[in-house]
Amino acid sequence: MITVAEALDRVFSLASPLGTETVPLMRAAGRVLATDAVACRDQPPFPSSAMDGYAVRNDEVRPGASFRVIGQSAAGHGFSGSVGAGEAVRIFTGAPVPEGADRVVIQEDTAADGDTITLGDQLDEQLYVRPSGGDFHSGTVVSAPKLIRPQDLSLLAAMNIAEVEVSRRPVVALIATGDELVMPGEDPGPDQIIASNTFGLKAMLEEAGAEARMLPIARDNAASLKMAFKFAEGADLIVTIGGASVGDHDLVAPVAEELGMDRAFYKIAMRPGKPLMAGKLGGAAMLGLPGNPVSSLVCGHVFLLPLVRAMLGLGPHPAQRRTAVLASDIGPNGAREHYMRAHLTADGIAPFDRQDSSLLTVLAAADALLIRPVQDGPRKAGETVDYIPL
Repeated sequence: MITVAEALDRVFSLASPLGTETVPLMRAAGRVLATDAVACRDQPPFPSSAMDGYAVRNDEVRPGASFRVIGQSAAGHGFSGSVGAGEAVRIFTGAPVPEGADRVVIQEDTAADGDTITLGDQLDEQLYVRPSGGDFHSGTVVSAPKLIRPQDLSLLAAMNIAEVEVSRRPVVALIATGDELVMPGEDPGPDQIIASNTFGLKAMLEEAGAEARMLPIARDNAASLKMAFKFAEGADLIVTIGGASVGDHDLVAPVAEELGMDRAFYKIAMRPGKPLMAGKLGGAAMLGLPGNPVSSLVCGHVFLLPLVRAMLGLGPHPAQRRTAVLASDIGPNGAREHYMRAHLTADGIAPFDRQDSSLLTVLAAADALLIRPVQDGPRKAGETVDYIPL
């Protein structure tokens, strides 16, 4: 068995560049920016008002001063003239500040009488003028690689960028294996269970930016597995679930090797998830996940998602770790790195009492994986530990 860190290094070595494509900005949410995006204009493109009020010359502002209102400036409809001595322009938030003016007196500090305003005794000292280019200038760069979030879309749109170059989505083929499996909604036999792992993995992959294809269940015979691998042709990543151990019915490894798989490793010092396999099959990366539901999904967080992010160009980075204090005492850990299902409380992180790798209800209730290093000793409440957020 190899360590989790060694396994991750070998998994990252399977990631190959996928190329790029150009998409309209409205379809870029959740994609990975592959090349730098450059602003085409200043923002704001003109000095603009930060408040509703009157645009005037700042050197004329004093309590009790009066100004003649000569026009109006609104968003999308600026005042085309110039503000002279003793003059003011009615202005609204976001509107261009007219030439000659360098201050906006808020309307609360004025009294209007026809086309004349008089300033009050107590004046807000702020200028309330947003300078041209105060947010960004033409040529400002949004650097790649970058996961495009909603706020990034707003920024790119404001930069007058209509389309962006993004990493191509990796196509992931999901192959559940086993005679015991039937799909949800089918009528299972007395010795069968419902195939659940692929549904969680598909959602996980799509949330990470991949295109996940759920293939028909492969039965525990070589012909069925070979057909499943044929269906997976063209995928960037093939993920099998189950059948990767060493039992009489675990045929994924021998069939994949017969088809030319170059295996990177098999078995890791981890729980849950010991029987994990990885390699290359043709031009595709391949991960063989354990069949136990919790093992499959935990390995998805620890190995599958980091691999997908690396394929998208975001770099070979392990799953994000955070720290928390223990809410209660825990005993020592053994010879495998343990990813314990846990929940975050006001007192800290608390692992669930039941950690069996078949218990989906426990995983569904968890919002963290508490990480126990190999041979980690007993820990007391209040000690700091690492965890992966779910």
